[in-house]
Amino acid sequence: MILVLAVACGMTVANIYYAQPLLAPIASTYGVSQGSTALVVTLTQFGYALGLVVLLPLGDLLENRALVSRILLVTAAALLGAGVSPYFGVFLAMSVLVGMTSVVAQILVPIAAHLAPERDRGRFVGTVMTGLLLGILLARTVSSLVTAALGWRTIYLVSGALMVGLSVVLRRLLPERHPHNAGGYRDLMLSVVRLAREEPALRRRAICQALMFGAFSCFWSSVAFELIRGHGLDQLGIGVFALVGAAGAGAAPLAGWLGDRGHGRAGSGLVIALAAVAMILADYGAGNLVLLALAGVLLDLAVQGHQVFSQREIYGLRSDARARVNTVFMTSVFLGGALGSALAGAVGDAYGWQGVTLLGAALASVSLAIWAVSTLGRTRAEAAATREPSA
Repeated sequence: MILVLAVACGMTVANIYYAQPLLAPIASTYGVSQGSTALVVTLTQFGYALGLVVLLPLGDLLENRALVSRILLVTAAALLGAGVSPYFGVFLAMSVLVGMTSVVAQILVPIAAHLAPERDRGRFVGTVMTGLLLGILLARTVSSLVTAALGWRTIYLVSGALMVGLSVVLRRLLPERHPHNAGGYRDLMLSVVRLAREEPALRRRAICQALMFGAFSCFWSSVAFELIRGHGLDQLGIGVFALVGAAGAGAAPLAGWLGDRGHGRAGSGLVIALAAVAMILADYGAGNLVLLALAGVLLDLAVQGHQVFSQREIYGLRSDARARVNTVFMTSVFLGGALGSALAGAVGDAYGWQGVTLLGAALASVSLAIWAVSTLGRTRAEAAATREPSA
């Protein structure tokens, strides 16, 4: 069942990343600028964040198997609509809907946490996250290769058909899960707000990961233009380059294992610092394809590792509200990603690749500062608690 969840997460979350390396051919098809085409990534991520707010909490209210299979059918319709859109505005609208309904991946991750024994929750979540992260990281390569062979619209049509098949498979294989929640949708949404207000660890993890994901979006929504202009790569070359990001999936099970052994706090600081270093390396690597690829690997390792550390911690906060906890966390993360890609489009138009990399480094540095302040505060609180009994 964990394997099924991992594959399903990867297939569904890939939908919101297919467009990242395709911005150049999409811009050519619709006759729009680089900055305008960046709206595809921004609005898809905005749609995902909207789905996290509106749809994800339903995982704590409705039977999960039926909820997942029905949302996937809407995803399929949106993908098919995007694949045949004659106008850029229609394509953008379909992109929002694709993002909104691809939230299925985040409904499935808490199911893995529910299935896991307490002592192995990090490992279970890390395994499912490996599938999800491979979906994120391989989506760029798959869409580039399909585009090189058959045109950029094909990936949307193929993925739409796959979502229909996945809906049927999950309907048959997922166990039924009826959440124990007596309230209605309004009460559910109000409880999301209360969770964000009452859980400082959730707020901290959400903000730090949002900044990290903003840096991630800066890099991957802009690097295709740098590869074309600075290195002369075609769509096939961009697809091969995107494969380097798949190494980041290896961080998920390792981070889960370290988190289960109490090293989540120190590991988080390490990977946040690594993200800042990766963006600086991306600046220096503008003229060197190997350094640029290394920066991509390090950035993906850092972002995915921090996400698993974060989810390992927040899923232990409220065992009866994991979907809503995930709503607060992932909504923040994808709002950060949408902001990062939007800023990258504007900064890229004005200052080029160097501006994009410095923006990403700044976002990661702010995340590191938040981690450092929080860690210092917790260390002082623990020291005070240790001294108090002896006093």
